[in-house]
Amino acid sequence: MDKIANIPAAPQSATAPASADPGTDLATLRAEIDRIDASMHALLMERGQIIDRLVVVKRSRGAEGGSAFRPAREASMMRRLVDRHRGILPLDTVEGIWRVIISTFTYVQAPYAVHADLASGEAAMRDASRFHFGFTVPFIGHMGASGVVAAVARSRGDLGLVPAFAAPGAGAWWTALEGEHAPKIIARLPFVERADHPAGLPVFCIAHPVTDGAVTEVETWSLHVSGWNAQAARALAPLAEAIAVPDWGLDGAALLASIPVGGEADLETVLSALRASGVSVRAAALVGSHASRYTHSPQG
Repeated sequence: MDKIANIPAAPQSATAPASADPGTDLATLRAEIDRIDASMHALLMERGQIIDRLVVVKRSRGAEGGSAFRPAREASMMRRLVDRHRGILPLDTVEGIWRVIISTFTYVQAPYAVHADLASGEAAMRDASRFHFGFTVPFIGHMGASGVVAAVARSRGDLGLVPAFAAPGAGAWWTALEGEHAPKIIARLPFVERADHPAGLPVFCIAHPVTDGAVTEVETWSLHVSGWNAQAARALAPLAEAIAVPDWGLDGAALLASIPVGGEADLETVLSALRASGVSVRAAALVGSHASRYTHSPQG
């Protein structure tokens, strides 16, 4: 996926409420809108020409293959977009337009499909997929996260979406990500969180390991423990976001722990806290990483 250049902040006259000029001709204003629409279309076509050149360069260098999804770049782009936005156009519309542009041009570079777990609610998951990846990218539903992981593993460059919370009856689907060549968590969506997000369902994005453009602000670890108890859950809560499901007997659990990199806690801190709570850690495997959660507050 190519990088979108920074767009300069709008001049003050464009951000402040416009004062109506009684002498303004409506036909003139509509002509201005038509001019802007034509310019936006021309820029999109120009972007497509650059993508054509980019694909040729990738092929000449033998870099073609796998997904063109670059989560680090996309997270950064979406953060800048929502933070600089002003004016009457709803933020939902602006973010949605950019998501369609980014995802569609990514698809043009290297076609992919999105596999999604519908077991926890089909409507919300479809909304999440369509908002973040548009309608051009094929959508394939599965009744369970395990099916999503398996489909991504069989693919060349597909993406998978699974709930970023403990879905009833889902099981420890993330254990299938533990192998060296297994798919990994590469993003957490939405890239920018806000209270009124139209596709606010928190989901993990799964793909084959990203070698270029990965983001490691948060590491996701698959932990197998025995002796899991309420005290351990309380000790873990301030250190990492975690999903826990029963595993390996009545007192065992499989955990998916999201640990911020460079924060107060690291993996060893988490493991020490679990052991101090009477938990025995049987295994730990890194199963991916993603950008830290980024919350946008509306501007006054």
